[in-house]
Amino acid sequence: MSAYIVVEIEVLDQESYETYKQLVSPSLAAFGGRYIVRGGAVETLEGGWSPKRVVILEFPSATRAKAWWDSAEYAEAKALRRSVARTRMFLVEGESGSERGNLDGPRQSSSSA
Repeated sequence: MSAYIVVEIEVLDQESYETYKQLVSPSLAAFGGRYIVRGGAVETLEGGWSPKRVVILEFPSATRAKAWWDSAEYAEAKALRRSVARTRMFLVEGESGSERGNLDGPRQSSSSA
């Protein structure tokens, strides 16, 4: 089952954050991670939450996501991020590939048997 790390980021030092972005990508790939969202425009639709920057990462599993977050490969980038940005981050499990995109439950067969 896929897992997602959702990150709210307030960048305090843009130049150093650019260095962070270069460091993090190889560590993600090593754990099967990829960007789903990487800092696009944010529009609040409901509530008082108004993040300045949002990143969403996808991993093959929660185990792989947590292994990446706690890895030696990510340690240098993580330390840099913590020094140049304020972040809030959480992990959420997603749907399996066969369930993704089907919000109404299992499809009903149109054929009569």
